[in-house]
Amino acid sequence: MVAFLLARMGVEVVVLEKHKDFLRDFRGDTIHPSTLELMYELGFLEEFLQRPHQEIRQISGQVGKHTFTIGDFTHLSTKCKFLALMPQWDFLTFICDHAQRYPGFRVMMEAEVSDLIIDNSKVVGVIAKTLTGTLEVRSNLTIGADGRRSTVRQRASLQVDDLGAPMDVLWMRISRQSSDSAAVFGHVEAGRMLVLINRDQYWQCAYLIPKGMFDALKQRGIETLRTRVAELAPFLGDRVNELKTWDDISVLTVRVDRLEQWSKPGLLCIGDAAHAMSPIGGVGINLAIQDAVATANLLGSKLLTGGVTPDDLAAVQERREFPTKATQRMQVLIQDRVIRRILGAQQPIHPPLLLRVVSRLPVLQRVPARIIGMGFRPEHIHTPDTQ
Repeated sequence: MVAFLLARMGVEVVVLEKHKDFLRDFRGDTIHPSTLELMYELGFLEEFLQRPHQEIRQISGQVGKHTFTIGDFTHLSTKCKFLALMPQWDFLTFICDHAQRYPGFRVMMEAEVSDLIIDNSKVVGVIAKTLTGTLEVRSNLTIGADGRRSTVRQRASLQVDDLGAPMDVLWMRISRQSSDSAAVFGHVEAGRMLVLINRDQYWQCAYLIPKGMFDALKQRGIETLRTRVAELAPFLGDRVNELKTWDDISVLTVRVDRLEQWSKPGLLCIGDAAHAMSPIGGVGINLAIQDAVATANLLGSKLLTGGVTPDDLAAVQERREFPTKATQRMQVLIQDRVIRRILGAQQPIHPPLLLRVVSRLPVLQRVPARIIGMGFRPEHIHTPDTQ
């Protein structure tokens, strides 16, 4: 996204992608109204929504036998009053296709960054492994956007604050029937938690387990997982056998962390490379896109006229640190006070008073929808299109 916005301004950009394509499942599929608003500002929204997607206007949950509405997006002051569920590879391909219309944009697939090039204590480029050998790419600015296991931030020796997480997530697919509910749905029982995301033809299922307990669950056999899923979502009972082996399960090791300093001379980290987010709320990709927009807004004109200073790079962190910390604070609060207690509970779970009040007063459902859908400091496009 940041490469597209910079190329759109006339900055020469090279994107290095270590994989041969964008096809990775269960990654960043939740496109929030904040991101859809950016598509609208760019003039792409109608074209973007022509791609296969699902639209979620409410989020519901079940605690024991009681069902609640948690969030209602239909009152947001945005063009799109819903969450769009779209495979991340479709989203990335869409952005990449638009970026390639600009002569200054170049993407290199199967080019894995392995190290930084440093000259006089300044990052001046990267070394990448490609199918044809080692490649050096020198640049006025290197942006690390390579995820929660970022090679860039590791090689830069940037210090990480680990905020912790009490759970991991097992992702899986189970087919969906037309008679099933259409809503994003969570079901909580003592010691167990399941989230179902409607992907039209199938349910994208997230089964939460205590941190580090996957191997112990695996030793009990896939049938144990099938049984637990069917108990939490009985209407899936005749379909859980679609989970044939553990190869049908994708494990997300949940991390919540952030860099103390996002930059050093010649280098800036954004997105998960700067702040790994919990899957709570599906905010990760959307927060990363907000980082990208802020980066282009603050640095684009400076890159056109020569380069950026350490103070310029620090300005990006200053702009984006508050929404990052506020979002992570909210996630950690939910992890510690809700999820940890649920996964450790031995007795039946009773719906908390706040949840009951929110469900009974629709106006209150707008609050979590606003926080999830728009975030704490939504960005807007302030960069020009030079084409």
